[in-house]
Amino acid sequence: MTGDAAPGRYLLRLFVAGTAPRSLRTVESLRRICEAHLAGRYELEVIDIYQQPELAERDGVVAAPTLVRAAPAPVRRITGDLSDPGRILRGLDPSLAEARL
Repeated sequence: MTGDAAPGRYLLRLFVAGTAPRSLRTVESLRRICEAHLAGRYELEVIDIYQQPELAERDGVVAAPTLVRAAPAPVRRITGDLSDPGRILRGLDPSLAEARL
């Protein structure tokens, strides 16, 4: 991912801690949410902070799971439980949560 996105596209980075069941559930949950609400308009990069700590440091991530919306600007971060679609959509873009209502 380069950090540049075509208009209307979301560049997302999900930082997880290893391959523990919780991390795998987080990845699955986020993919489901993105497919349901952003199908064809997002790229998701999953980063294991144990395997690539330099990427976590680059993005200022200190806890996992953390979802970083790299584009569109401004950068936004959501940390903690990523299973609530409403919370994720509000964090990514409040207009997505409004459209869901």
